[in-house]
Amino acid sequence: MSRIDETKEFIPVRIAILTVSDTRSLAEDKSGDTLVQRLTDAGHKLAAREIVKDERDVISAKLREWVADPAIDVVISTGGTGLTGRDVTVEAHRDVYEKEIDAFGTVFTIVSMQKIGTSAVQSRATGGVAGGTYLFALPGSSGACKDAWDEILAYQLDYRHRPCNFVEIFPRLEEHKRRK
Repeated sequence: MSRIDETKEFIPVRIAILTVSDTRSLAEDKSGDTLVQRLTDAGHKLAAREIVKDERDVISAKLREWVADPAIDVVISTGGTGLTGRDVTVEAHRDVYEKEIDAFGTVFTIVSMQKIGTSAVQSRATGGVAGGTYLFALPGSSGACKDAWDEILAYQLDYRHRPCNFVEIFPRLEEHKRRK
């Protein structure tokens, strides 16, 4: 059973929020606002925030830029995970991943099923790792962002979460690049 170990010290994570949309501005970005509010309320740091168009090369370029930035530990994108022709965020993420976190999409689907039933099959939420940075692609609805944060990311990005969490393995994400 998962739990928060209150004897451990909380470690803030530096998180960048990327909204993928052809139409939204920061003033209209409810999903991005939802994520920013939740991450800051949890004690994490907002490292960057931008909106980019639904263009695969633009999205992947921004992801690569943020992966290369040592001031960013995690990138969460919102939008472009659906099934329409303009939804290319998942493909852009996979262009960047070194390793995919397959279970992230599965767990997100389970969480979504409890809220929206079989409509959850239309989401292609995904997660992965590149350059020692975690990357997550969430749907563009604020409800989906709340669900992903509240039910998955709030725990996995909390060092105190047991039995395990993403934060405790940060130092090992790039161990394959070290000399033996």
